[in-house]
Amino acid sequence: MNETTTDLEPSAGATTAAGLPVVPLSKLPAVTQGPQPSPGPERQQGPERQQGPEPSQGPPRLGKVLVRAAAVTAALTVAGSALGLVRDQTIAHLFGAGADSDAFLIAWTVPEMAATLLIEDAMALVLVPAFSHALARRAAGDSPDPVRRLVSATLPRLFLLLTCATGALILGAPVVVELLAPGLANPQLAVDCTRLTAVTVLSFGLTGYLSAALRAHRSYLPPATIYLAYNLGIIVTMLVLHALWGVRAAAVGVAAGSVLMVLAQLPTFCKHMRAGAPGPRRSSRRERPGRSPLATARPALLGFGVLAPVVLFTVCRQSQVLIERFLAASLPAGAISHLNYAQKVAQMPMVLSLMICTVTFPVVAQAVADGDEGQARRRVERDLALAGVVVLLGSALVVACAPQIIEVLFQRGAFSARDTATTAAVMRVYALGLLGHCLVGALGRPFFSASRPTWYPAAAMAAGLLVTTVAGALAVRPWGVYGIAAANAAGITVTAALLLCGLGTRVVSIHVRGVATTLARLVLAAVAACAAGLLLTPLVPAALPGLLLGCLLVPGVFAVTALALRAPEVAGLLGLIKQRFRHVN
Repeated sequence: MNETTTDLEPSAGATTAAGLPVVPLSKLPAVTQGPQPSPGPERQQGPERQQGPEPSQGPPRLGKVLVRAAAVTAALTVAGSALGLVRDQTIAHLFGAGADSDAFLIAWTVPEMAATLLIEDAMALVLVPAFSHALARRAAGDSPDPVRRLVSATLPRLFLLLTCATGALILGAPVVVELLAPGLANPQLAVDCTRLTAVTVLSFGLTGYLSAALRAHRSYLPPATIYLAYNLGIIVTMLVLHALWGVRAAAVGVAAGSVLMVLAQLPTFCKHMRAGAPGPRRSSRRERPGRSPLATARPALLGFGVLAPVVLFTVCRQSQVLIERFLAASLPAGAISHLNYAQKVAQMPMVLSLMICTVTFPVVAQAVADGDEGQARRRVERDLALAGVVVLLGSALVVACAPQIIEVLFQRGAFSARDTATTAAVMRVYALGLLGHCLVGALGRPFFSASRPTWYPAAAMAAGLLVTTVAGALAVRPWGVYGIAAANAAGITVTAALLLCGLGTRVVSIHVRGVATTLARLVLAAVAACAAGLLLTPLVPAALPGLLLGCLLVPGVFAVTALALRAPEVAGLLGLIKQRFRHVN
């Protein structure tokens, strides 16, 4: 199961929805957060001006800006995720789960991979520090404007490269479909949809470029809106054109939504470019005449040795969905759609759990950079425990209430009761791997916060992908979509175990046995909560009341059982909630 692409970092040290850091704090140049004003006469504090300690002024202004930006980004990210759910509901309502929806999902595989690489990871890893360095040189008065020079040196080349890749995808769409899904029921429809969605290679690349530039300028609002624009474009296009073009309307919507992502950021980007109008020309102390803008930005650019392991880790993790759809292409029509809907819903607890690690990642990265191993170890262990609480509680709810969840979300229009039953069963199998997905996302962060490149996470992810491939190939014939989902859970669990055991010897010396004991207690609590939900929620005949009962029953049993097992994380969270209520009252 792959992660959804809905996370945008609020600062240079935050991470993407794919669970990877935009750039490790230990690798950022000192100027990443912008130039600091030099102390002038009015700022100097001589003996005659020191009247005693200044009153507390609260957090620095930059800290307030980043906190506000993080809050706005989180809110818009949640809104984008909610709109993404509406998008999936619209696809299910209009096209159901059959040969047409399978063909579209095969075509959608390329945009999903492109979004991970071009918006969230590789593009940001290279360009955020490059723009930060150029901004510092702009503030120092270098002329001509270093930011404009960087844009003029990189953007045309990127545009040309992405345009060629888009053209190649359009021409090679039949080969791509044959490689991704041999034996697909309607390959020509998948080819048509692939050609329609090919424009996302260009538009996603431009989106990632603009996002990196704007975040380096500390402009967080436009990048945070891109998935709102994307999903809105898909939904509106499908509703307007589905009667005329069928499922091809969804492919056109993906293309239209990707263009809206660019347009959502372009005005602010142009504004920042105009703001950098050069002043009086003077010789730069940091740049020799004749040096290219790429060369002057080199201190901020990450080398291949640092970038390649992150990209390989991301590609291997995203390739899980490629394996699933490849294996499901030979099954009866609708199999790919059932896997897709089950995956999108089942991964929600994992996404929520990783928000904890996303917020605390800068603390871990800074502790690793400072050599404070104790602080890093405590933070990582606490993050794993808290993320385990969220993902295991969510997993218990998903398993206990799977039929009710799918019926409430999707069973309407072309999505039948049979589709609900199959999707719910697949989702329950997927839920077995949610803890593994959460641990992989959480453990990848401290690995990539190290001050040296590491290939271990990519190797662990490749090992898990191998398990997924072999197990899926063996299980798909006797068990169909259930075997594919089980192989996914097995592969990601292997990767999580390898990362957990390897972290202590390579980056942070966490107590693996202690973490495993904590997670084992939470797993027992989740099993008890799941059993209670499976026994009692079917007693309510209607789906929505049954789901509401499960939402009350499963967390209650989970909390009681965890407290009985002396899980301190649950007790701490309950205490924090009580404290918040006291403050409100």
